[in-house]
Amino acid sequence: QVQLVESGGGLVQAGDSLRLSCAASGRTFSSYSMGWFRQAPGKEREFVLAISWSGGNRYSADAVKGRFTISRDNAKNTVYLQMNSLKPEDTAVYYCAASNRVVPGYRPYEYNYWGQGTQVTVSS
Repeated sequence: QVQLVESGGGLVQAGDSLRLSCAASGRTFSSYSMGWFRQAPGKEREFVLAISWSGGNRYSADAVKGRFTISRDNAKNTVYLQMNSLKPEDTAVYYCAASNRVVPGYRPYEYNYWGQGTQVTVSS
């Protein structure tokens, strides 16, 4: 069992940066691939970024490539989402998720545990 708690969301202006954190409970965090998803009002939850258990492999959605990065610190049981050059269309609730797959997937059903989400609002 893994419990995930996101933090770091807020209201920013277009062009600003923000870093989200996701703290995980449990001693097996390092065995999980981790992902970030987001969901805007009226839209489906969409994949943002994912990272393998070791941090050696990372996957990015085209919409955030070059602007967002994912990293993890297994000693701190934490995964991060660094968001730069934010745009109004990045406004959404951001969720972190844990997957027991060796290669993290792009679809929500491939993840076993979810956090409660944190709101990111980007004003123009």
